[in-house]
Amino acid sequence: MLYKLNLENILFLDIETVPQKPSFADLDETTQMLWEQKSQYQRKDEFTPEEFYERAGIWAEFGKVICISVGYFIVKGDARNFRVTSFYGEELELLKQFKQLLQEHFNQTRHLLCAHNGKEFDFPYIARRMVINRMNLPYKLDLFGKKPWDIPHLDTMELWKFGDYKHFT
Repeated sequence: MLYKLNLENILFLDIETVPQKPSFADLDETTQMLWEQKSQYQRKDEFTPEEFYERAGIWAEFGKVICISVGYFIVKGDARNFRVTSFYGEELELLKQFKQLLQEHFNQTRHLLCAHNGKEFDFPYIARRMVINRMNLPYKLDLFGKKPWDIPHLDTMELWKFGDYKHFT
């Protein structure tokens, strides 16, 4: 299937995330309690909530996006160029800029989003942070009611697992 894809229709992306606050002590009492409950399974008895807080960035409820880097191919004749840009700074602003890119340039059925472990991390994380920031989800991230085969995402981790990368040129 991959060999049939037009590379110009794929937006490749990666996100960087961090905890909401610099340290556990900076959280309000309610958020500290919620963090303690949410992280208990992963922490087991090895770490205190304070010690484990450095990992809070992987949970959208306790983290935030600090950078979304995207890349896409432009093909003109025999020349194939890869353009890259990054959205960074305040989370709300970078989410708005990323959403605008999706809506203006990658909003057609033929367009796909691609990330490594994107289906499990990047795409849902961005969507959750948009919801938390009271933003409407762009079409490519609004997956409610969609069947798995209708979801416009590629995940390079899945491609590596199943050996499909060999056809991705």
